[in-house]
Amino acid sequence: MMFFDVIASGSKGNATLVFTKENIFLIDLGIPAKELEKELEIFNKTTKDIDALFITHNHADHYRGLKTVSPKKQYALYGTLPTSLSNVIEEGKTMEINGVRITPFMVSHDAVNPCGYVFEDEDEKLVYMTDTGKFLTRNLPLIKNPDYLIIESNHDIQMLLRTNRPMEVKQRIMSDVGHLCNEDSAFACIEIIGNRTKEIILAHLSEEANTPELALAAYEKVFRYAHKDINRYKVRCAKQWEHTIGGHYED
Repeated sequence: MMFFDVIASGSKGNATLVFTKENIFLIDLGIPAKELEKELEIFNKTTKDIDALFITHNHADHYRGLKTVSPKKQYALYGTLPTSLSNVIEEGKTMEINGVRITPFMVSHDAVNPCGYVFEDEDEKLVYMTDTGKFLTRNLPLIKNPDYLIIESNHDIQMLLRTNRPMEVKQRIMSDVGHLCNEDSAFACIEIIGNRTKEIILAHLSEEANTPELALAAYEKVFRYAHKDINRYKVRCAKQWEHTIGGHYED
């Protein structure tokens, strides 16, 4: 069984812990070391207990805290990190650590070989997919029907257009190599989830161009349109400054 802790999610920094029976994995490390250490204390763990760090792409809000974890424990696709300071893994190639299978899959973002990750043990499956301008349906055979889905729901289009950001920045965010808007996220989610799905976490919400209320309202609208009962799932929004714990966690 597994549980997860989205420590931080957004443009100011990202980090998510994934706990299994024998492992502690970390997805991205875009937060200060002291924040990670403080979070691990909740579970009576330290950074030395982290078995592997998986980086999604080479933007600072996802990897600025790399020095906290030994290079021997860092994994990323080619070009994401200096090859002398990490283990290079391949898209679609599954690796195994203590009985947990980890598979990276490509996403569409303006970075070098950006990816998401699938974590799967003998009991459960978690899919992590943020920072993508469009949903690549070719990933469906790999990511379909997870127990837990952490998926980007970055912006509300109208709210984004009303921000004071330069138009080229707005266009980049809305492009195929930018970020998923709430509605596109919801449509992607519907394709990914299945009968074993329990929890859906909406991640990487923009602080300037989105709110949890708008993201959840968009999901409810799209689910109704697709004749899906959203109440079958535990749907929540991850936050930038407050953790979100899910899965089989017992305090």
